[in-house]
Amino acid sequence: MIVLETQNLTKKFGGLTAVNAVSMTINQGDIVGLIGPNGAGKTTFINAISGLNPPTSGTVKMFGKETTGLTPEKMCRLGLSRTFQIPSPFPKMTAIESVMTATIFGNPAGKITDPVAHSREMLEFVEFPMKETVVAEQLNTVQLKRLDLARALASSPKLLFMDELASGLSEGELKDIMRIIHKISKKGISILMIEHIMQLIMAVCNRLLCIQFGTKIAEGPTQEVANDPKVTKAYLGE
Repeated sequence: MIVLETQNLTKKFGGLTAVNAVSMTINQGDIVGLIGPNGAGKTTFINAISGLNPPTSGTVKMFGKETTGLTPEKMCRLGLSRTFQIPSPFPKMTAIESVMTATIFGNPAGKITDPVAHSREMLEFVEFPMKETVVAEQLNTVQLKRLDLARALASSPKLLFMDELASGLSEGELKDIMRIIHKISKKGISILMIEHIMQLIMAVCNRLLCIQFGTKIAEGPTQEVANDPKVTKAYLGE
């Protein structure tokens, strides 16, 4: 089953084309790596899909329903959730309160009967390393990314976007994230992840999409795309 499909998705900022007619699909159970050099348009692409910054042209479909230009909250209710490259927590809230916000407002009314228990379960699922009563402004970047992931999962998504979740991690923390990503996939959640750490990409993704200067240059099975000369050139030059 196709979970997400874009057709000729384009995002322009004035005269700058940041995403140029990108078409792609995500199937049920996929873990797709979205790769490309810095400034390639990766975050702009997922912002256009998720409604944070609607596309200039092209279409987005989730589960066969056109969702082009829907607001982030509507996309969330349809089953799309995401993390951010730079987490933006509620600084004065505790960890459990932050996740409860996503639990309460990200799920249909009545779906979660015990928001506290559900939020606690999400913190445990992502192996949040601090007490649930810790205030967000006291957390470092790595801890904030775990909190961001717990919040994203709290809305019970069917599709999850992860934007550089692994940046800044140690070798041991990277292995932890690999394990958590596999746990998420086993829950039936399809994943699109922006990532620069190829060790992680190669270990968890079954498919890759590579864009450069906003244009898709390769899409397909992980090993095939990783070995594509166009992808190598995009990263390493001539």
